[in-house]
Amino acid sequence: MSGRIEAAFAAAKAEDRAAFVPYLTAGYPDRAGFLEAVRTLTPYADLIEVGLPYSDPLGDGPTIQRSSEAALAGGVRTADVLDMIRDLRAETDVPLLVMTYYNPIFCYAGGGEAGFVRDVAAAGADGLILPDLPPEEAGSLIEAARAADLATTFLLAPTSTDARIAAVTDACRGFVYAVSVTGVTGAREALPADVPALVRRIQAASDLPVAVGFGVSGAATARPVAAAADGVVVGSALVRTLGEGGDLAALAAEIAGACRRTPVAG
Repeated sequence: MSGRIEAAFAAAKAEDRAAFVPYLTAGYPDRAGFLEAVRTLTPYADLIEVGLPYSDPLGDGPTIQRSSEAALAGGVRTADVLDMIRDLRAETDVPLLVMTYYNPIFCYAGGGEAGFVRDVAAAGADGLILPDLPPEEAGSLIEAARAADLATTFLLAPTSTDARIAAVTDACRGFVYAVSVTGVTGAREALPADVPALVRRIQAASDLPVAVGFGVSGAATARPVAAAADGVVVGSALVRTLGEGGDLAALAAEIAGACRRTPVAG
């Protein structure tokens, strides 16, 4: 499974572009709407993050918080998210990563950590993105994920020390997630100028691809990230467009185009 992640980043690198990694909240605006949105994004996406709705998403800004609240209010639970992943895996080979806080894993009715990892892998996902779980406290989950061939992706911030970067990258498989800002998710008009420096520090510590998220909202913010990183993660801008009934395909095409480092001859 994690081999799909490696292949996706390798294919993007071979084409001299950053991988485009869209995020959507599972079950938002409803099950059918979510699945159709993923189908819309798939032609443009190299990997897809599936957000597990959670009632207290501390790392997320208002757009994704509201989408989680709406999904939960609509009855979406972990078992439903796994069903949606099964549906998607039957349709596509694009890598699917579950982004989840630790509480739903710990409280998973199917058997806690071990059951969650087992069922996520069985549904066809390729990895887990874990925004609030320190690698130092993730030993048993990492062990279970390795056994199930699930990648584990942890987050690094601009404030991360070299020692922290070494510890986090050692725990990662698939890729490393670099947070562009010290704050919550959300579309921004510009990103900090020190993002390339953070990416270089991570690349110096690990051979894994580095994807940058938090704040990318369109071509203007995706382009400088793509110039420095191996992947560009976009969440809030897509979720907002979906919720407002906007043109999701047009936004995805714009961002995917900005991920190309060499302009396409026209």
